[in-house]
Amino acid sequence: MKTVSVSGSRRGNVGKKDARDLRKQGKIPCVVYGGDEQIHFFADEKVLMPLFTTPEVCFVDLDIDGKTLKTIPQEAQFHKVKDTLLHVDFLELRDDRPITMAVPFRTEGNSVGVLKGGKLVKAKRKVRVRALPADMPEAITVDITKMDILDEVKLKDLVNEKYQFLEDMTAAVVSVKATRNAQAAAPAAEAEK
Repeated sequence: MKTVSVSGSRRGNVGKKDARDLRKQGKIPCVVYGGDEQIHFFADEKVLMPLFTTPEVCFVDLDIDGKTLKTIPQEAQFHKVKDTLLHVDFLELRDDRPITMAVPFRTEGNSVGVLKGGKLVKAKRKVRVRALPADMPEAITVDITKMDILDEVKLKDLVNEKYQFLEDMTAAVVSVKATRNAQAAAPAAEAEK
């Protein structure tokens, strides 16, 4: 799993006025929990924003006043109108405790069904996965090369012993649907035989 480093400083005061003053300076109030203690700190908005604007998932090494913690972003609050970052919660990781993350779902290859005129439909962009930090995948990737028209892949087809899906296992995550072009091409192909 990819790791990003973020530097921060402990907050002296924890309150609305202090948080407002930090945001005016381009700093975002944050908190880390899940470890021995909760740590309130702040970090630059320019450093934090890419964590939430990319489809990639990653671990975050937080350097807070010289102490490094391995974390994941747990929750972010955004301004309703301006869409600016207001607050970020981080969860400290432990090697023996499972975590839950929304992992990107990707496809690779060219589907046989799509080449025949079918339409590839991805039902999910991300899939919630529970695993130990060492076993957390960067993405769930499916090879669609052999998928023909009306074929589908369900989460139960992607089961792995290292992680667990927290979604409906019978739901199709990718399928190849028939289109009018594909249906019109099928009788023509039969007639040529």
